[in-house]
Amino acid sequence: MKRYIVGASAGLLIAAGLMTSAPAGAGCVYGGAFISKCDGPVQPDGSWERCVGIPGVVPSGFGTHLVPVKQCGVMGPGRVGGDAAFSDPPVHLAD
Repeated sequence: MKRYIVGASAGLLIAAGLMTSAPAGAGCVYGGAFISKCDGPVQPDGSWERCVGIPGVVPSGFGTHLVPVKQCGVMGPGRVGGDAAFSDPPVHLAD
C-alpha cells in the first residue's frame, strides 16, 4: 500500500511540474483549491489563455489515487470563464 502512495505522489509531482511550465510573460498562482493557475501572454485583442491544474480522483482497485487534470480556456474583456473558481481573479495574473 505504501508503494502505491509513494508512486502516486511521485506521479502527481512530476505531472504538476509539467503543467506549471508556462511561457514567458505568464503569471501563475499555486495552492488553494487547485494545483496551479497560470495565464499565458496577453494577445493584441486583450484576451489570454488561462490553464488550471486540479486534482482528479481515479479509482484503483479497492482504493483511489489523485492525478492532475489540466483545464484551459480563453479569458479577457467580455469573456468570462465557465465557473467562479476558474475565472477568479477576472484579471490577468501577471498584472
